[in-house]
Amino acid sequence: MVERGDPSALRWLIGNELRRYRIQAGRTVSDAGGVLACSHAKITHLETGRYQQQPSEIASLLEFYDVPRHDIDRLVSLTASSDARTWWAPWANVVPDWFKTFVGLEGLAKSEFNYETALLPGLLQTEEYARAATMATGFVRPDHSERFVSFRLARADRLAAAQPLGFHAVIEESALLRHIGDDEIRRDQYRHLLEVAERSNVTIQVIRPQDGPHAAVSGPFFLFEFDAAKPIGYTELLDGAVYLQDPDQVSTYMMTAKNLQETAMQPDDSLALIRKLVET
Repeated sequence: MVERGDPSALRWLIGNELRRYRIQAGRTVSDAGGVLACSHAKITHLETGRYQQQPSEIASLLEFYDVPRHDIDRLVSLTASSDARTWWAPWANVVPDWFKTFVGLEGLAKSEFNYETALLPGLLQTEEYARAATMATGFVRPDHSERFVSFRLARADRLAAAQPLGFHAVIEESALLRHIGDDEIRRDQYRHLLEVAERSNVTIQVIRPQDGPHAAVSGPFFLFEFDAAKPIGYTELLDGAVYLQDPDQVSTYMMTAKNLQETAMQPDDSLALIRKLVET
């Protein structure tokens, strides 16, 4: 198993909350710099996660912003727990920079919701399916494809860890039926979905056209929830990503996730549909 502590993602997570509390308090970067007797640049770097935050500095700033004591203790504890290892380091040269924060956050999260429309979720892919999907997209250099596939499989280790990630996927039926690889690759992939769904921390739902309209009109997205940080949303572009940090935005995506879960087939019915695909 690879270690899941990711200091860069943890710094980003802390910095995101630090900036949010500063703005809520109506304080400027100059005001914050005065508290720590430091430059504007240092405050900016603390808020973007470029610098390692120190618990005492975080506590001083949050007290200045009149943040409730329980939230101060939460973030100070999170700052003190920063790990020294980035788990995805062996794949650093094949993972896009904009995706590194994502996998870092995934490693820190207690639960993840994923809505997919075109491909099966990366955490649920078999090696052969991942290889066929990677080769088909054309976004990964041919000489990097095998390492990228191994990276996808390493991500999935989190589902079977001692403290596993809670994972809930809502998958469009079109993603299930899309021709990725040959018939045997797809059948193996369906069997794998059934096996993974037996884990108590994994829930799979399928949503079909006949299930009616739903709120996810903007396409695939992720939601991360953490033990000691506020939830964060994530959606991909063709060559980048958008991290949703504003509480109102995140709340909208959470309501969308709930709507998807209510609209989709229930887990047992979804797995029954997947079993039929194995048999066809």
